[in-house]
Amino acid sequence: MLNWKRVCVSTILLAGYLAGMPGARAQSDQGQSVAEAARKAREQKKTGAKPSTVITNDTLKPATPETVQNATAATESMPGTNTAAGSNATADAAKASQPANGPSEEEIAKKKAEIAALKQEITDMAKEVDVQQRALALANESFYSRPDFSKDPDGKAKLDAMQSDLAQKKDELAQLKAKLKELAPDADQKPAAPQQ
Repeated sequence: MLNWKRVCVSTILLAGYLAGMPGARAQSDQGQSVAEAARKAREQKKTGAKPSTVITNDTLKPATPETVQNATAATESMPGTNTAAGSNATADAAKASQPANGPSEEEIAKKKAEIAALKQEITDMAKEVDVQQRALALANESFYSRPDFSKDPDGKAKLDAMQSDLAQKKDELAQLKAKLKELAPDADQKPAAPQQ
């Protein structure tokens, strides 16, 4: 009788093992297929077409006198070109390289430095305004969270002073932005990134 029980238990275990084998194979096949799909996706990503570069006016460099002279020299050296037209082009390039009553390089550099300094000042002022706004919000929260805030005139006076200081800083920031717009109308209004 004891042997009969062992045979039954063994048979049940064997049947369970055999029944589980196809499922295990399917799981391993599925794991392999997922891994294979991931490999294929990586390969496609590597060999996929990269977006082409779009050339705009902003990405092109302006012509310098050297590039104009090099281009005219290359044109003159080509067979079948008219040398008289090439000399006219060289004269035109020389005229284009000379400034026509425009600001000198020194003035341009000075203006750029002034714009950069103004942008930095705007950045610093914007940070000050942000910090002061946060401090005011914290002081408001602290003041009005007390049940007896109406009996504290000093606290209210302090809040009013903080609000007037904040308004003054915002006005100064607006004036700096207006000055930047006057100085460089095409400059972006976003302040320069802070230097650390």
